[in-house]
Amino acid sequence: MTRPLPRPFESAAPAPEIDVRRYLDGAAGFFGAAANVIMQLSNPPVGYGVVESPVESGNVMIHPWKRLRTTLTYLAVALLGTEADRAAYREAVDTVHKYVRSRPDSTVKYNAFDPKLQLWVAACLYWGARDLYERMHGPMDDYDADAFYVHAARLGTTLQVRPEMWPADRAAFDRYWTENLAKTRIDPKIRAYFDDLIDLKMLPRPLRPPFAGVHRFFVTGLLPQHLRDEMGMTWTPRQDRALAAMLRTAGAVESVVPPTLRAFPLNVYLTDMRIRRRLGLRLV
Repeated sequence: MTRPLPRPFESAAPAPEIDVRRYLDGAAGFFGAAANVIMQLSNPPVGYGVVESPVESGNVMIHPWKRLRTTLTYLAVALLGTEADRAAYREAVDTVHKYVRSRPDSTVKYNAFDPKLQLWVAACLYWGARDLYERMHGPMDDYDADAFYVHAARLGTTLQVRPEMWPADRAAFDRYWTENLAKTRIDPKIRAYFDDLIDLKMLPRPLRPPFAGVHRFFVTGLLPQHLRDEMGMTWTPRQDRALAAMLRTAGAVESVVPPTLRAFPLNVYLTDMRIRRRLGLRLV
């Protein structure tokens, strides 16, 4: 019997059942993290909000491991956490976001509480997760793809995005994505920040040469073509075939491991957040 497809935001429809761990790959975060940051920050108010942020503790170029922990913890809480987890982390993030707003002399106006900007960030996270899953494992069937899409709304609604702002279905999302991706721009100031990120300038100098070239390869290959053009990057069919083979191999390996192991390190960061909360330690 064919399962009825989820109807995401009709109040009379029950939420579709999904074990989201089936679609979370720890390796995907390794492959796609920096490319996804570039997608997010290519929206100028998001980019300038991050680059000009006065919150030094959240600056990846100064505190890369702390930034990694807080970002992955947010993903873990949004996708795997309970309502209590999400409320606690929202409160913690809000205490930092209140400082991230443009000054009178800022070139670009921004406010970290702007739900439209948060929607773009959430859209990038969902698009990146879907893209990497399909590259590594092939397409989901329609029911699972819709169920995952509905669940992914939490990437925005864990903060200030209202449920009705999340595009109603995958087709509506694809229209939103195409329209807003075309508006993204990377100016010289933001491009310089991206180049430092891609070249791993936040790491100690001895660690950069072995990894920076590989990192740039994955970042370039996972960016949409429009953003490659904005960055002045080149990408050949041969490189694309090599990337596809690597991701399929990684997906084949991950497909035979238990969901708990596949979800690493998100499940570990969720546990860490709960321990911190219980002990009264800072979450962000």
